[in-house]
Amino acid sequence: MKNNIIHYCNIKDGSVSVNGKSLYVNTVEKDFLSFIKTVYKQFDLAYPKFYKMDPLCKLSIVAASILLENTGSEIDPNMALVLSNKSSCIDIDRKHQETISQEADSYASPANFVYTLPNIALGEISIKYKLQSENSFFIFEYFNPKFLIDYTNSLIDLGKSNRVLSGWVEVNENNYNAFLFIVEKSDGIELTQKNLIKLK
Repeated sequence: MKNNIIHYCNIKDGSVSVNGKSLYVNTVEKDFLSFIKTVYKQFDLAYPKFYKMDPLCKLSIVAASILLENTGSEIDPNMALVLSNKSSCIDIDRKHQETISQEADSYASPANFVYTLPNIALGEISIKYKLQSENSFFIFEYFNPKFLIDYTNSLIDLGKSNRVLSGWVEVNENNYNAFLFIVEKSDGIELTQKNLIKLK
């Protein structure tokens, strides 16, 4: 049996959907932080550390939580994580730069370092769902379906994991887009570049 997409989730343009079905729409709040906070509350995700996270980590944990908790999927502690984006954690980097630039003799606030680097998003998903698995975060200029397919297939085919949560999680100020999908050897949507581009 081939590796197929069994579930997927999208968060973009004020909407949240799972497997192509709209679960929530909010076109009123244009500010990303206000929007993602509303989504967090709407889905009652109950993960208090959310409020301390940087924008990338907030989007990642919310998208992963909605995907895993609204599809009836059993949580596999060996599920691998393979995420990607373009801007890394640019929003918190800007905030860090602002604290340095305010005064010549000022120092950056240590609080800005609590949730930096894309790896933190992987760590928080792993902590919340008690995953003990392979995980990687890649930075690309554009969404790179071929790489995600090849990397995901290799993890499953080499026996590193039976299931992979993969996708794209991008936040740059108020521009955001999360597309996560779960892959395993099962019936589902064929894991092809054409399908990933279509579903995203």
